[in-house]
Amino acid sequence: MSSSEPAAPEHNRKLYIETVGCQMNVLDSELVVAALRKQQFELTDDMYEADTVLFNTCSVRDHAEHKIYSQLGRLKFAKRHHPAKVIGVMGCMAQKDQELIFQRAPHVDLVVGTGQLAEIPRLLEVARTTRDRQIAISLDRREGSRSEVAMSFESYDPLRDPEMRPTPFQAYVRIMIGCDKFCTYCVVPMTRGPEQSRLPSHILAEVHTLVGQGVKEVTLLGQTVNSYRVTENGRMYRLSDLLEMINAVPGIERIKFVTNFPKDMTDDLLQAVRDLPKVARYLHVPLQSGCDEVLKRMKRGYTVADYRDMMQRIRATVPKCAVSSDFIVGFCGETEESFQKSMDLIRECRFKNSFIFKYSPRPGTKADDLWTDDIPEDVKRHRNHEMLELTNEIAEEDNAEFIGTDVEVLVEGPSKSSEKGKIETDTPQKVQLMGRSMCDRIVVFDGNPRLAGSTVTVDVHDCTSTTLMGSIVTRQVVHGLSIELPIVS
Repeated sequence: MSSSEPAAPEHNRKLYIETVGCQMNVLDSELVVAALRKQQFELTDDMYEADTVLFNTCSVRDHAEHKIYSQLGRLKFAKRHHPAKVIGVMGCMAQKDQELIFQRAPHVDLVVGTGQLAEIPRLLEVARTTRDRQIAISLDRREGSRSEVAMSFESYDPLRDPEMRPTPFQAYVRIMIGCDKFCTYCVVPMTRGPEQSRLPSHILAEVHTLVGQGVKEVTLLGQTVNSYRVTENGRMYRLSDLLEMINAVPGIERIKFVTNFPKDMTDDLLQAVRDLPKVARYLHVPLQSGCDEVLKRMKRGYTVADYRDMMQRIRATVPKCAVSSDFIVGFCGETEESFQKSMDLIRECRFKNSFIFKYSPRPGTKADDLWTDDIPEDVKRHRNHEMLELTNEIAEEDNAEFIGTDVEVLVEGPSKSSEKGKIETDTPQKVQLMGRSMCDRIVVFDGNPRLAGSTVTVDVHDCTSTTLMGSIVTRQVVHGLSIELPIVS
């Protein structure tokens, strides 16, 4: 064993890990837990009984940071009664705030940025042994050349832990890290570093490993996932090439990818979505605003006309493709006229759903340096509510088009309502299950829990703005003909 490797612990330790933020953070937590299990850590859902507490953090919105600092505050007195407890902050907030975390929460033992996650097992052992604070962060974008900064942000994808996944049948796969877009409101280029694409051979090997663990659906992750571009063995690969390779992997039944950048939505990618049978007919493409003046202030790099052209190409190439989006309301200088332009574009594009956020200034971003956060909080709140009402209204209308049709659903397991004991069926063996269609719509129906991980056909008979409701269709042979019939409980 080299001197840099942590010594194996003498007994099992209890680990509590809390994750906030995006799918990338969920994957990071899975990988960190996998590494710590090799050091005989056991997971617990009680942060007070845990010997080690880790918070995997997000800095995209102010609310996410407040939540973590509140949790750290609650642990202040627990540390007094259990001084051997090790408390760590990892992820985007760690990379952004660095030493500030120790100042605001002196009982924290380690701060680890997004590019140093592989160091966590060693740093935990050092902190536990020496009781000295440990910090490991990447270079600031201004502290070196692009290659030097990129090298300080290490993609960490060596191990997988099935227990940390959304379901045993679904897994995230990181295909790139970092971002080079530098939108004025966003901290990601600083907290995740320069854009770097992983080699397709490494990604393909990981997918084969996941299939061996029972995974049937993979979601490819990147801050701007359709910017994926890398050269291996003299050949340049784009996302469309990677999708074709994964589509050929036996055992994989469904492929999704998030999040897309509008200007990088190329025709070859849309053709891959259309032609590859395992690729979901679903694209998440944030618009952020329907006003050119606001988009320019955000430095998004496209106009409303550009986005409209992209939507027309999506509709022409993949007619049944569902598109979802992101919007920021109350960005610096957003007038009522600007906001209404966003509302008009939502009516035109008819997104499957949209994630709507109230703008909050992020220290270190260009928007925070250049402009005043001049939209009152009550105006932001009103615009958020108005936009959410519109998106829900459109979603319910569009979902109603599925009533009377059959959809193919990958079953994820019991629905949230069923797990809470709110749903009972006439047949004891049945519960309300949920899954998603090939266009990423949530579908609920009654069925046996053993169907989790399988693909079933569901006859849709009702809907809400967020959910399709139906019954499983079974096939019966009548006079030599295969007839599909909905299963009635």
